[in-house]
Amino acid sequence: MKAMLGDTVIAEAHRDDLIRIEGNWYFPPAAVNTALLEKSDTAYSCAWKGDAQYFTVKTGDAESADAAFSYPQPHATSFDRVGQDFSNYVAFWKDVRVVD
Repeated sequence: MKAMLGDTVIAEAHRDDLIRIEGNWYFPPAAVNTALLEKSDTAYSCAWKGDAQYFTVKTGDAESADAAFSYPQPHATSFDRVGQDFSNYVAFWKDVRVVD
């Protein structure tokens, strides 16, 4: 699967390596081109996952504020709910498309 902003691939991994949480595909950290992500100051905390880190996705052609997010240190209890550790996995939304 690929996460794309315009024609630029932001992340790519086999579906079996992704984690599906609340309708979002989370890519493993090694599958993400972090050079295209810039940390955002946007704050968000999920009651069961913990504090999120948002990123602005920047490519040569486009920019999408807060279009990527991850949970660097999720609550340990969330691992049971998800079925595995998803620390630093990255999910996308807004202008980023996730395609097969």
